[in-house]
Amino acid sequence: MIHTRILWHSLSFLILVVQVSRPVCVEVESDTEAVQGNPMKLTCISCMKREEVNAETRVDWYYIDLNNDEIPMFLYDGQPQEVDGPFKGRLQWNGSKDLQDVSISFINVTLNDTGTYKCEVFRQFQFDSYTPSFRGEKIINLVVRKEAPTDPTALYSEIMMYVLLVFLTFWLVVEMIYCYRKISKSDEQTQDSATDYLAIPSENKETPGAPVTD
Repeated sequence: MIHTRILWHSLSFLILVVQVSRPVCVEVESDTEAVQGNPMKLTCISCMKREEVNAETRVDWYYIDLNNDEIPMFLYDGQPQEVDGPFKGRLQWNGSKDLQDVSISFINVTLNDTGTYKCEVFRQFQFDSYTPSFRGEKIINLVVRKEAPTDPTALYSEIMMYVLLVFLTFWLVVEMIYCYRKISKSDEQTQDSATDYLAIPSENKETPGAPVTD
C-alpha cells in the first residue's frame, strides 16, 4: 500500500514537471533591417493556447506593392509551398513543428526587396462540440541596405578604449618620472652622506687607545 502511494505521488510529480516545462510562446516582432546579399528572416509568430493545439493551419505570405496590391509569395497549407512569381526560389520555410512560428526567410535579400510584407494566419480549431476559427495578420516593413549601419554602441566603446589607453599611458609616464626622481633623490642623499663622512679628519675617525705603562 505504501509503495503504491509513493508510485502515484511520483507519477503525479512527473506529470506536473512535464506540464510546467512546456515551451512558452512569445509573439516577438520581426527584424525590419537587412543587409544586401545576406539571409533575412521575416518573423511571424501566432501563439495558441494549450487547449487549442489541435488545429488546421493555413499561412499566406504577401508582398504589398506601391499600389497596395497583395502579391502572393509563399503558402503553407499542410506543407510549405512556393508560389510562382518574382520570389520563387528565393524563399524558404522557417516555421516550427507546432505552427506557432510561421516565419519564412530570404536566402539572400536585394535592394529591390525593400517594402511591405504581410503574414496572414488562418486556424480552424477542432473541438468536440464546435469548430471555431481564428484569423490574424502581421505587417513587416523591411528596409534593405547596401552595408550594415554603424553601431553607435561599438563606436562609443572604441572611443572609450582609446581614452582609457591614453589615460593609462599618461599615468604610467607620471609614475616613471616620480620613481626616477625618488631614486635620484635617494642617490643624492647617499652621496652627501658619503662626502660628509670623508670630510671628517682622520684623527677623529680613529681614537688611539691609551698607552700601556708598566
